[in-house]
Amino acid sequence: MARELCDEVMVSVFVNPLQFEDKNDLAKYPKTPEIDEELAEEAGATILWRPEVSDIYTGDEKKLSAGDLGKKFEGVSRSGHFDGVLNVVNRLFELVKPSYAIFGEKDFQQLFLIKKMAAQLHPNLEIIPAPTVRESSGLALSSRNVRLTPEGHITARTISKALRAAAARDTLVDMKSELALLANESSFKLDYAELIDEDTFEIADQNSLKVRAIVAGWVDGVRLIDNMAMKRTLVHT
Repeated sequence: MARELCDEVMVSVFVNPLQFEDKNDLAKYPKTPEIDEELAEEAGATILWRPEVSDIYTGDEKKLSAGDLGKKFEGVSRSGHFDGVLNVVNRLFELVKPSYAIFGEKDFQQLFLIKKMAAQLHPNLEIIPAPTVRESSGLALSSRNVRLTPEGHITARTISKALRAAAARDTLVDMKSELALLANESSFKLDYAELIDEDTFEIADQNSLKVRAIVAGWVDGVRLIDNMAMKRTLVHT
């Protein structure tokens, strides 16, 4: 996607300490430099940048806040996470000065906040969403998936199944009913399953033109998130 826009494409690989409230989670976060290089080259990247913490945080950078939205959904159980996201992404933008930046839709809340931040601080930068990449089973790809047991991997597939079932329905009520079934999965600890308005990230209602289902929970102690666009035209009943 990026090579269609520019001749030079940079991929940055940086595990941002500000995004981890739990230091144990930071320590366990998978690091696969050889695979990173292979994937970046296969994807057409011309530069792979692995900055050190000291390259990003010098001590005099501005501090950004994700505001009220940063405390909802993912922000409830991951205090300060989105503040960390915005600060590191802003620093990357300041240092690299890209014309375009591509972020996956898998973390839709993150994408929403980055687009809002970029519009305010980097008006000449275009944020481009990239569709979520999925396994043939429908499970959204994530570096955290390697921590799932074979049984947990099967359980995790129920997330995308629920999303697809909700997307096949015509009303908000029926969509929510499909998502609510995730709470019945004994091996899946549901955090939230909600319908949001893509334009505002508020809870979707009958006036929402773009509705998206967002889901988060734990399988085998691994936190998984996913989302999917719902039907654009809803039956208002």
